[in-house]
Amino acid sequence: MKNSLAFSHQLIEEVIAPGDTVLDGTAGNGHDTLFLAQLVGSRGCVYAFDLQEKAITHTKMLLEAHGAASQVHLFQRSHAELGQVIAPDSPIKGALFNLGYLPGGDKTIITKKESTLTAIRAVLTRLARGGRCVIVLYWGHPGGKEEKEAVLAFAAALPQAHYQAAVYQFINQRHTPPLLLCIEKIAKK
Repeated sequence: MKNSLAFSHQLIEEVIAPGDTVLDGTAGNGHDTLFLAQLVGSRGCVYAFDLQEKAITHTKMLLEAHGAASQVHLFQRSHAELGQVIAPDSPIKGALFNLGYLPGGDKTIITKKESTLTAIRAVLTRLARGGRCVIVLYWGHPGGKEEKEAVLAFAAALPQAHYQAAVYQFINQRHTPPLLLCIEKIAKK
């Protein structure tokens, strides 16, 4: 069985084609941003957001090392601000979020339920039919449980005529294994 991160890549890869526009809502160390850039190719577009300068710098270096920087727009901003950057009529085919904190970074800087819900709402209004918003929730840190519960409650309340929402998680692992949430748009809202 795939872990949550590997399964998140599979779920996105199933709906992305070269030339698509996609989003990395939490650039972190740049691995998802690079993955998305490779999926959409040089004709595609990736928007990547992260609050931390360290994350943006590392992501930029990783993209340049793999020759994938030209199709990526990096923003040292909160993912909650993506609605101010991406036009409302600009369709996004896929979005990835890894919620929690920057691996190897300051563990006191975390994603929070308010900004995350704002970002997810903005993604869903821009999500193309058949597009997916895939969220890996790392929730074993202070504030993580509250964010997880808010995100899951939001997804559970989405109208089923317009969206499908599913959760994937290992249930026999100790501590707080990450949880994967996939929201797919099935009809124009």
